[in-house]
Amino acid sequence: MPRAGLSREAVVDLAVAIVDDVGLDGLSLAAVAGRAGVAVPSLYKHIGSLAELRCAVALVGTREVVRVSSAATVGLAGDDALRALGHGIRAFARAHPGLYAGAQVAPAAGDTELLAAAADAVAVVAAVLRGFGLPDGSSVDAIRAARSAIHGFVSLEAGNGFGMPDDVDRSFATMLDLLVHGIRALARA
Repeated sequence: MPRAGLSREAVVDLAVAIVDDVGLDGLSLAAVAGRAGVAVPSLYKHIGSLAELRCAVALVGTREVVRVSSAATVGLAGDDALRALGHGIRAFARAHPGLYAGAQVAPAAGDTELLAAAADAVAVVAAVLRGFGLPDGSSVDAIRAARSAIHGFVSLEAGNGFGMPDDVDRSFATMLDLLVHGIRALARA
């Protein structure tokens, strides 16, 4: 018998909590069922498969990245906006490592909700970069560079990839400075 109050939203919420506790790779229907206090077959009333659940977690994560990125950059432009974007994403990834990892799941071709959320995430970066006055044809390169730099740093940090004793916060600020200077140089090109 399913626990009272179990719904698709509740199942997804449990999955989100699991990925933040144990990582995206630790997400399983058995783990969700265990937290819900039900047998795995009871979940199928609310979610069709583990793949569907992973997509639902990706959607929550991506929407949250959009929310955090937008809030961090509102009212800012240029250098300040780009730095705020980086700090906002890093703070989110630190607070919700599994959910951030879930937000990196590429949307399937038919997943219109996740495709729209992913487009919104890219749109926030594009809006930040518009403040640099990039020449036509440079926006995609700048968006890819900004996303790659920020995500790369955040992912390495999350995976304990910075083993040297130097200050990681200083390194992050330096990476953002380099990114700002690079985007400015691209705008002058």
